[in-house]
Amino acid sequence: MKRQVWLLFCCQALMQAATVGQAVMAALIGHSLAEDKSLSTLPVAIQMTATMAASIPAGMVFARLGRRPGFILGALGAMAGSLTFAAGVWTGSFALYCAGAVPAGLGFGIAQHYRFAAAEVASPAYRPRAISLVMTGGILAASLGPELVKATRDSFPPYLFLGTYLILACLPVLCMALLYFTRLPPPPARHAGGARVFEIITRPAFLTAAVTGMVAYGTMNLLMTSTPVEMMLCGFGIGASATVIQIHAVAMFGPGFFTGRLITRFGVRPVIVAGAALTALCVLIGLSGESFAHFGLALGLLGLGWNFMFVGATTLLATAHAPEERVRAQAANDTIVFGTVACTAFLSGAVHAQAGWTVLNLTVLPALALALGAIAWQQMRGARTATG
Repeated sequence: MKRQVWLLFCCQALMQAATVGQAVMAALIGHSLAEDKSLSTLPVAIQMTATMAASIPAGMVFARLGRRPGFILGALGAMAGSLTFAAGVWTGSFALYCAGAVPAGLGFGIAQHYRFAAAEVASPAYRPRAISLVMTGGILAASLGPELVKATRDSFPPYLFLGTYLILACLPVLCMALLYFTRLPPPPARHAGGARVFEIITRPAFLTAAVTGMVAYGTMNLLMTSTPVEMMLCGFGIGASATVIQIHAVAMFGPGFFTGRLITRFGVRPVIVAGAALTALCVLIGLSGESFAHFGLALGLLGLGWNFMFVGATTLLATAHAPEERVRAQAANDTIVFGTVACTAFLSGAVHAQAGWTVLNLTVLPALALALGAIAWQQMRGARTATG
């Protein structure tokens, strides 16, 4: 069981490395190619929209063919996305660059199911640790993605980042090789039964998990996407913004080594609340200054808060459905979560360009209040049920 979890860890790391590298480059390339600078985050928005759109088709593929064929399709999509990004950079076409976000987003959406695969190969007692361990594959991604950007950004002058995208296209190939050695559960029986999607998404545990997940990912994406642009406007170079994104990515995935243990010891709700508090502290730091230290510390706290909230949400989701309902529940959850992420990606560039960095940070606070309200609502319902 643990061998399968570590193989999934490596697959997650390879797929995530391309996404982390893209986080460093996307807004900067968009800002340079787009005539309207408020569209600088449009490629990220398209990618997140494609990620959302991938949720239901991915669920159908996993249900009919199993996990391995689905993950291979995702790797092929990621590879096609990187190659199309490279073509957009080479031709200087903003439209072609945006087109690359579609297969890249589809691949990223399918890759989100690695955490669900970890939950399926693990025993119930080991499940929180398996989920968090697979998500710590982002630690390797945090090192690999930005370092590839730094090392290859000038490989084909004057086409900045062209070499980077060509290298990133090789990572999904390595992922497919690892999948060959991974034993994954077979698809559920075609007529396994279970509740309909509407019945699943109206359960309190599902609603709380989905709201927490959308707030965790949405607020993180809102701030992270515009940070490289804000740093550029403050006079920082590409290397500095890549380092800040690297700090952020390490903070996102590094806690996975102990987040599962914290959930096992203290419960899922306290961990989610702690994540919301860390994200609020990120906003406070972000509003207090714009030095390199402020950017690095703020995005480090943002990554840590995301980890606590998102791992908690994923763990809570596993309690909201029966085994035969897992594909439907997971697809519905990711449609909601990444639909929100797509909206924040659209809003990030527009709010940053029109209203500024301060307003962008303040928009995070109402969303955190929504997540805390969902946690309190479910806890009160649970208390009333126990009393009854």
